[in-house]
Amino acid sequence: MNKGVYIALISIGLAQALKIPIHFVKTRKWKPDLIFQTGGMPSSHSAGVSSLTTYIALKRGLPTIDFALSMIYGLIVMYDAQGIRRQTGELTIKVNDMGELIDKAQHNKKVQFEEKSPKKLKEMLGHQPEEVIGGAILGIITGTLGHLMTKK
Repeated sequence: MNKGVYIALISIGLAQALKIPIHFVKTRKWKPDLIFQTGGMPSSHSAGVSSLTTYIALKRGLPTIDFALSMIYGLIVMYDAQGIRRQTGELTIKVNDMGELIDKAQHNKKVQFEEKSPKKLKEMLGHQPEEVIGGAILGIITGTLGHLMTKK
């Protein structure tokens, strides 16, 4: 494996690990299992592609095809992380709500449907825009440090 791959993987791992203390500061709840979950602050998707793109830019330069490919790939990944995947997560919440409603109706329980706000639930697959930006900033820092540490 090359150094760019190592730096991107370290950035992804660091982003996943940072989700635990950030969540604790926000909620005062310790959830170590966040290290294995999607969504949350910072985006490990954004951190990984941003660190790789930064490393390539510093190592090979901006006018290279390597940088161009990495930049476009990174933008697509970040757009997907906060767009399509987030929408899928919100749809999942609605489907889960319908499943609970059907279970109650089949067991002749009092059926009361309550609309839930997707922003308050942790069934999210994707990221809010600020989580993507946070991951990108972490990735830029990691990519820069990785380049500086591996420089000959």
